Amino acid sequence: MKKDAMISIKGIQRVDGEQEVVELLTCGRFYRRNNSYWLSYQESEATGFEGHRTTLHVEPNRVTMQRSGPASTQLIVEGGCRHQCFYDTGYGALTVGINGRQIRSTLTDDGGELDFSYAMDINTALASEHQVIIKVEVGKSDPPQ
Repeated sequence: MKKDAMISIKGIQRVDGEQEVVELLTCGRFYRRNNSYWLSYQESEATGFEGHRTTLHVEPNRVTMQRSGPASTQLIVEGGCRHQCFYDTGYGALTVGINGRQIRSTLTDDGGELDFSYAMDINTALASEHQVIIKVEVGKSDPPQ
């Protein structure tokens, strides 16, 4: 059964020794199907993807992020594996390599936390490193004032 959830997302990106942190608090939907969890939310102006919907499919050692809207993207993060993925920047599309580093999940039907990291490469040259920390609180659907 799909449940309303408060979703807190912290993204950390490292490029050439510089670090950028983006945080987002949003409402979305959360549910379990078979042995995996699904999480979806609308992007906002703060992320630069306003008008897009992001869906994460969380499996034991794999996270698939699908962004749909004016620019579609699919990234697959799997611990210890490299996947070639389609990434649309809004200005053009790229095929990028996603090297999954770590996936840690404490998700249950009542929410929890997902923490994953990966390196992104373009033509096998390291472009950036990422860590994403997501906290899900089921039953909450209004951001704090």
